[in-house]
Amino acid sequence: MTATTHHGLVGLALTLALTACTAAPDPTGPPTMTPPPAEQTPTVAPSPSGTPGPAAPTGETAVLVSIGSTTLQGRLWDNPAARDLAARLPLTLTFGDYNAVEKTARLDPPLTMAGMPAGDDPNPGEIGLYAPSSVLVLYYGDVGYWNGIARLGSFDISGTELLAEGPQDVTVSIARADG
Repeated sequence: MTATTHHGLVGLALTLALTACTAAPDPTGPPTMTPPPAEQTPTVAPSPSGTPGPAAPTGETAVLVSIGSTTLQGRLWDNPAARDLAARLPLTLTFGDYNAVEKTARLDPPLTMAGMPAGDDPNPGEIGLYAPSSVLVLYYGDVGYWNGIARLGSFDISGTELLAEGPQDVTVSIARADG
């Protein structure tokens, strides 16, 4: 085989490879789907006048989360574990720091996990449960998805800075906003 023939065959092979990679899409093939945007749970901003904020949407429980001497508005969502927690309010617990992204406190007896997902990916400013250890969690950083996490509600996002910059251990009270 001559050098010219060899170069011609290599050029032909490259042309075929590039043509195969850039071929037009098959109009009869399945349509491309763009995934919906990730669902975000809104947090409740503090009321500027210091008066109670808007009522919780139906099925949710409006709560006050007191971290030290600061009280924040929050919500417990309408799911089995959150309803179980709401039935135990008011609660005052000592939360300790864990991995510089969350504050945790043991909760006895454990909350129900019936009907809850196997795991979740909570956002900063959310209240959660780590079911395997029966630990109530206030998230102030990103922890990612973990089996055993249940998202229960949210608190005013300004509380994340308070938790992150506060002491290792902090006393937190959670109570119904309606008394």
